[in-house]
Amino acid sequence: MTDGVCLILVKEENYYDITQLVEQIQWKGASCRTLSATLIDDDGYQHARSQIDVEQGNQCLFYYDGVELFRGIIMTQTQNNSKKMTFTAYDNRIYLANNKDTFVYENKTASEIFRDCCTRFQIPIGEVAECTYKIPELTKSKTTAFDTIADALSLDFDATGIRHYITSDKGILNLTTRRENILQWVIEVGQNISNYTYSKSIESIKTRVKMVSKEGTTIAEKSNSELEKKIGIFQEIEKPEESLTTAQIKDMVNSILNEKSTPERTLSLEAIGIIEVVSGIGVYVIIPELELSRTFYVDEDTHTFQDNFHKMSLKLNYANDVEKEQEKEENEYQIGNIVQFQGGYHYVSSNAAKPVGAKCAAGSAKITLIAKGAKHPYHLIHTDSSTRVYGWVDKDSFQKI
Repeated sequence: MTDGVCLILVKEENYYDITQLVEQIQWKGASCRTLSATLIDDDGYQHARSQIDVEQGNQCLFYYDGVELFRGIIMTQTQNNSKKMTFTAYDNRIYLANNKDTFVYENKTASEIFRDCCTRFQIPIGEVAECTYKIPELTKSKTTAFDTIADALSLDFDATGIRHYITSDKGILNLTTRRENILQWVIEVGQNISNYTYSKSIESIKTRVKMVSKEGTTIAEKSNSELEKKIGIFQEIEKPEESLTTAQIKDMVNSILNEKSTPERTLSLEAIGIIEVVSGIGVYVIIPELELSRTFYVDEDTHTFQDNFHKMSLKLNYANDVEKEQEKEENEYQIGNIVQFQGGYHYVSSNAAKPVGAKCAAGSAKITLIAKGAKHPYHLIHTDSSTRVYGWVDKDSFQKI
């Protein structure tokens, strides 16, 4: 398969390369990934019309530089008198979003609920991260499978502080732990960022959380006194399930306060396209003018391919769970430490099986991320030209200066 864009139309298990008809492709996602394409809709020299018909269950595959980025079912098509056709296809998360049922669960984990929802609607399942929190009760009447899973993941996050999200890969759904999917990609002003907009808000912030019983009795509460000195009191009330233990309620109130006492910070930016940067993963962003140098999660992404150019627009938010986990690290190295890289390989992600390129020379580098328990737990960026290390490395590949 050649480099660049490649679009394949699938009709009744027959595959047709329609790349020569493509004028523009947008590949984007948040809860569900979509692919929108603008095609020539006219018979011409060495090409025919695509003959797409959504009523026939047509599907498509999209590759970029030989890598499959998308496969899904074409759901809408539009044709006009300028002899153009546009269509939008959805990956198989659309089957979670477009199927309703009544769901009743007791003492089930979010992982078990994810498996059940997929099985009900015959959606293939791949890797499933094992959630540990057993949700006492979750009942959803005439609700989509996607909303049911989202509620389960939200309850799991409130109890554990760990975020999970759903991914689709080659037609198979996976449940992934978010903070284990931090890539090496660094997005930086002066390097690959063309525009950015940064906003902060405390409109939804809470400085204290109170847990009350069904009778209205306070059973647990916690406040952020330092924050209240600055902005005053903003209280949240929660009613936990009666079956929760005292320890579980304590963990929940801590987790909810940690989340709700953090100001909402959003960053939108445009940059040179990187196909690995999609919703759900984490990236490291450097904007000196805003004194930003930290990990963000990608909430929404739009990748545009046109005239042999690839750009991306991203909506990001703070990866608070990553920062809090790294603050707990009890080892001799911390984010921001300058170390002496001993020379060796670096990797594209903290759990990658193969290194990127040849061995890097030794030299000074800065620790920018720590992934607890990963194969290559430290992310280094070189500080001078003595080495080109710029990725995840093994624990013993460097030492303090």
